[in-house]
Amino acid sequence: MRIAVIAARDAQSPDTQAAASRAITERIAALPSFAAARCPLLTLPFRSEWDTRGLVAAAHAQGKTVVLPRVDHASRMLDVHVVVDVDGETAPGYRGIPEPAAELPRVELSAIDWVLVPGVAFDHDGRRLGYGGGFYDRLLASLDPGVARIAGAFDLQVVPAVPAAPHDLVVDMIVTQTRQMAVAPARGER
Repeated sequence: MRIAVIAARDAQSPDTQAAASRAITERIAALPSFAAARCPLLTLPFRSEWDTRGLVAAAHAQGKTVVLPRVDHASRMLDVHVVVDVDGETAPGYRGIPEPAAELPRVELSAIDWVLVPGVAFDHDGRRLGYGGGFYDRLLASLDPGVARIAGAFDLQVVPAVPAAPHDLVVDMIVTQTRQMAVAPARGER
């Protein structure tokens, strides 16, 4: 599934990806949970993922404290760092994924009040298929259970079923270029 979805994502034209990324950004930025967030954990695009830089810019414009993840190889966990200048304060890190510089201020996980959850594929029950490192699974388990978990994705990344284990945590909502799906009704839209 991972290979097939990435191949389909890679096959999109740059114009299609750019238009879809703008639509996903607009939909997420309009969510009440995003408007209320003070310290969102966001991500930067990796390979042919949707371009999250517009959402980062929107968060900065709204005066939010934007934090981005950085892999801690020793603990196999994600550390989160405040980023003000995305272009000047990030560089390719683990597996080439854009990460904040190690010397940037770290933020305690308890400060995070909203999370953009990346993934390769998502299903209608909110399960996600990541890249296989388990970093976000461990991170989500470490956050306050009330923190909003929102996934942005292209429509083609929403599949009928994602393989999941009992310990896997779900997202609250999946936002694509054409729709938003509240997928964890017990958690609600945050």
